[in-house]
Amino acid sequence: MDRLKQMMQKQAAALAVLSVMALACVAWAQPAAKPAAGPVAIMKSAEIKPGMKGTAWTVFEGTEPEAIPVEIIGLWKNAWGPKQDVILAKLGGKAARTNVAGGMSGSPVYVDGKLIGAVALRISVFSPDAICGITPIEHMLEINEIDSTTPPSPKTPQSASARAELAVPENLLGSGPRMVSIETPLTFSGFHQQSLDAFSPVFRQMGIQAVMGGAAGNSTGSAPAPGWQKALAPGDAIAGVLVSGDLNITGLGTVTYNDGRRVLGFGHSFFNLGPLSMPMAKGEVLMVLSSQFQPNKFANATEIAGALRQDRHSGIMGILGEQAETIPVTLEIDTPKLKETLNFNIFVHPKWTPFLMTLTVFNSLQGLNDAAADEATYMLEGDVELTGLSPLKVKQMAVTGDGPMPAPMAMAVWWGDRFNRLFQNPESAPKIKRVTAKLKMAGERKLSIIEGAWLDSSEVEAGGMLTGKVALRRWRGERVVREFTIPVPATLAAGDHRLLVSDGDTLNRTQAMAAMVNRNSLELAQVVSIMNQEKGNDNIYVSFLQSRPTVYAGDKQLGGLPPSVINAMQAGRTARPVTAAAETVNVGTLLKSDEIVSGNLALRFKVK
Repeated sequence: MDRLKQMMQKQAAALAVLSVMALACVAWAQPAAKPAAGPVAIMKSAEIKPGMKGTAWTVFEGTEPEAIPVEIIGLWKNAWGPKQDVILAKLGGKAARTNVAGGMSGSPVYVDGKLIGAVALRISVFSPDAICGITPIEHMLEINEIDSTTPPSPKTPQSASARAELAVPENLLGSGPRMVSIETPLTFSGFHQQSLDAFSPVFRQMGIQAVMGGAAGNSTGSAPAPGWQKALAPGDAIAGVLVSGDLNITGLGTVTYNDGRRVLGFGHSFFNLGPLSMPMAKGEVLMVLSSQFQPNKFANATEIAGALRQDRHSGIMGILGEQAETIPVTLEIDTPKLKETLNFNIFVHPKWTPFLMTLTVFNSLQGLNDAAADEATYMLEGDVELTGLSPLKVKQMAVTGDGPMPAPMAMAVWWGDRFNRLFQNPESAPKIKRVTAKLKMAGERKLSIIEGAWLDSSEVEAGGMLTGKVALRRWRGERVVREFTIPVPATLAAGDHRLLVSDGDTLNRTQAMAAMVNRNSLELAQVVSIMNQEKGNDNIYVSFLQSRPTVYAGDKQLGGLPPSVINAMQAGRTARPVTAAAETVNVGTLLKSDEIVSGNLALRFKVK
């Protein structure tokens, strides 16, 4: 009887222990309610101890964050630099299956109800455990909205080639496990796979994971949508919006902290741009791809809730209810088989805006492939409206061929260069109100070569008229002869002279070189003026050639100057540098064409 009693007592004690353990598991598996915006107690990294249990919050599907069990491994001292500690932890629950996925960046972690930081790093690849690095919340709270300093190594398309050149082969670094920032998946909606493939080297060199995705909600503008006051609670998905509308590019992460006005997220940089003005949106997660190699959230950006104001080493910071400046773009597409209009908005940044303009036009040209790829002509024409300045007029044609760059890419790069020249102006940043352009495509190569030219008479009176003809050889077509008439200036001296029959590129070359040499001294209005002076590549130009030099000063061409004047200008008697060309070219007439014209030649004539 005593033995039976002892056995029953042992069973009761065991049940009590199991009950306590079960209650502990329940307490860990069923943490407090979803965190809300507002003041929150914090626990600094110095208080963190190995073995502590906590809870992280992130969205696996839809818009509601779910709890993830967290076990603290310890504090990794100076992991990100002097006094930049990282908290190492192991994730459980769903995260143990998905691993530490792209898009989880910023997931808030709480211990004993106190916020300790944001999930921000992971073991490089192939880790069987969901080991993460947590950025301490005290580092993120240091981000403020008025810091105007620029980080030394931002991620921009222009810096991609430099990063590639400086990259050290991985085998030189050893094959040991490394903690790396969780990739922020850059989601593209409305883009062709060919577009992402064409620009993938740039994305890879910037450390960006480009994925196809979608967009939901009203994202056609940058104004916060109704209900922004209650948006972006801790654990919710947050997106930085680079392009919105019929085309979308967004970077997704998770909200770490929201005090009702200021929002912190990611736990690491987005592009490390420093101060910025980018639309900040809510997000909707479709699924989390489970993988030990490259787990990622698939998500859509939804309504705009405010504007990102800082992109720093330890996270991003945005302000609810504020509106970021964007550039409205309208692209009208006109082909024999397709007529549509795309409307979208582009993030304003001196390094990113030109690249985004290039990418969106290239993608739009990819949608015009209703003709054989080796037989097509593209034309781009439009206006760039600028605050306080005359509009920038743009027009360019490109044909498929055997050149080093495909025609759609050549056209897109030319388009992006217009904006690069605007934004790299040293005097002031451009204020672009709107961009409107039309893209056309013809299913043939519309290309003519200047094959020959002649004058009806090689002698003329000063003030008279010269007449002649230009022979053009069309691509796989007949020989076409165009007539021209050009008035001879009454001031032209008697004697031998020359005419230049040429394409627009020949005339643009010298001024473009002068603009490049003097680019650091040009005002914004001069940059616009120089681009508006460029000759189109679809015209034939007949010009007078003089053996006296032309000086390029600012956006002005000063032709036929005496050597004494040029010497005085180049001796430093002017405040701005000048560039001189050996000859002066004065356009007398042009012949319009609906084809690209290429080539040049000179004709001699005599004034009696």
